Amino acid sequence: MTDSIYLGKGETDQKLLLKYANRHGLIAGATGTGKTVSLQGLAEGFSAAGVPVFIADIKGDLSGLSQQGQPKPPLVDRAKAIGYALEYRPYPAIYWDIFGKKGHPIRTTISEMGPLLLSRLLELNDTQEGVLNIAFAVADKEGLLLLDMDDLRAMLGHISENAASYSAVYGNVAPASVAAIQRGLLTLEQQGGKALFGEPAINIVDFMKVAPNGQGAINILAADALMTSPKLYATFMLWLLSELFEDLPEVGDLDKPKLVFFFDEAHLLFNDVPKSLLEKVEQLVRLIRSKGVGVYFITQNPADIPASVLGQLSNRVQHALRAFTPQDQKGVKAAAQTFRANPKFKTEEAITLLAVGEALVSTLDMAGTPTVVEKTLMKPPSALVGPCSDAQRQQAISASPLAGIYDTAVNRESAFEILQARVAQPAQSSGSIWGTMTGTGGTVATPTPQTTTGSGWGNTRGTASPRPAGRPAQSATQKVVTSLATSMVRSVGTQIARELTRGLFKSLLK
Repeated sequence: MTDSIYLGKGETDQKLLLKYANRHGLIAGATGTGKTVSLQGLAEGFSAAGVPVFIADIKGDLSGLSQQGQPKPPLVDRAKAIGYALEYRPYPAIYWDIFGKKGHPIRTTISEMGPLLLSRLLELNDTQEGVLNIAFAVADKEGLLLLDMDDLRAMLGHISENAASYSAVYGNVAPASVAAIQRGLLTLEQQGGKALFGEPAINIVDFMKVAPNGQGAINILAADALMTSPKLYATFMLWLLSELFEDLPEVGDLDKPKLVFFFDEAHLLFNDVPKSLLEKVEQLVRLIRSKGVGVYFITQNPADIPASVLGQLSNRVQHALRAFTPQDQKGVKAAAQTFRANPKFKTEEAITLLAVGEALVSTLDMAGTPTVVEKTLMKPPSALVGPCSDAQRQQAISASPLAGIYDTAVNRESAFEILQARVAQPAQSSGSIWGTMTGTGGTVATPTPQTTTGSGWGNTRGTASPRPAGRPAQSATQKVVTSLATSMVRSVGTQIARELTRGLFKSLLK
């Protein structure tokens, strides 16, 4: 069993120790300097070590990870230069897409997103955020599930129509604020945000699959369309991190991480972020390593990341930076100062002279101390560099262990349906919403089952219990029902504790 990932060669071999991979990291450099290829090589290394990976594929260049690599002269020459035996092979990739076009859909519910992140997503001011919090509080009080955007719209209309009674308990429900939130929801819907909210909601453990050959799954989020709405992308990725933090148990230091999360275009996370939210992000990055999760930020310049977060990124791969303007020069100087100096060269000067595929590398040594920065020629990837074809992507999606589980949306009874029923039959409204629902979860629509190829993936790292010996494998229909049941249990469980634990980083805000 390997204890490290080979990164490349400088004067000595440069490696990333798996035991310190949860100390987070940074891949930085100007456009065209080799960041994406380095990211792909690092993802392959984690997968080969049995560590699942989650990557946002901004330009589609990482979709080729599911396919065997092909010789490319510059990469072949680089492998020869460092004495690296390049063996071409594919990796177990699972494709995801919020819009459901280039992979399995990823959904969450309005309740799980919470008012704090929704307020940032909708760009609300403090007053409007207060009204949104009232809508969530009333939904909690009256047992109204907020699953999708229709539910939230109905809830906002409900508190607006009954503003006088709710204002006396929760504070002023200004019609102008409600209208502003509704306009924000309309804008979000036009940007494609409606696809994010609904059921079956994603189970975080499904990002932590291990293939039958022992390789960690590489989860690839198609983010090219998502990037047309940068705020949606950044908020979604931040929500995903917070869910990992909330759902995973404390494990301390492991021999290798349970999951490595790559956050591309990381500067979008910190653009115009309120100080209060930045403090929570800093806490999240500091504490999530105890859950066995490593977070790696990818950006053009380290200066894009606040110093409080940058200081927690122990494993660094710095590609070339350009210094054409005074602002660029300041960024180069800041990047150089984050490394442990090498007496053999000036770090600040070296950053501007690095060739494509060359980087300054510093990781943690066996004692947990940052190594002296080293000029490193990064190893080339083994999988296909660049996008795969649409046919190859579809084949991988069909063979996925999650085929048929998330592909069909389910719309069960929630706030929208219940409030509509109240309007239609006001005489039957008893004040206790549970009396109008079927059981504890409402009426569940049965999705059309989809076939799966039965890829044999059954191992899951994380909190899921292994299937007992002799128990038959679930069919695609059973998987859908199980996923929906899990989502329903999570909704009901969240409903009980929501008033105390609502929002981003629930544990941190208690």
